[in-house]
Amino acid sequence: MSDTLTRKDLVEVLSKKYELPKSRVDALVVDLFEHVTKTLKKGGKVAISQFGIFEVRKRPARKGRNPATGASIKIPAKKNVRFKSSAGLKKTLG
Repeated sequence: MSDTLTRKDLVEVLSKKYELPKSRVDALVVDLFEHVTKTLKKGGKVAISQFGIFEVRKRPARKGRNPATGASIKIPAKKNVRFKSSAGLKKTLG
């Protein structure tokens, strides 16, 4: 396994640990991420104990400057997902 944990890696680890077919574990992982996405899309928060909190933050529209031309541009408002790690995760990472 590399330094990046992919969905495939996660499915493989959980499949071995719980002795379940990879197809079943993959369906559970997909459902989990779909539920997280739906919750965030509705404006809710996803809090996972000993891991952290995912939430959507709104960034207002603002003025910017094109670095190549110096012209003033309008940067539209957008939403970003924010993750705040729990104290337990911070402690584990050191």
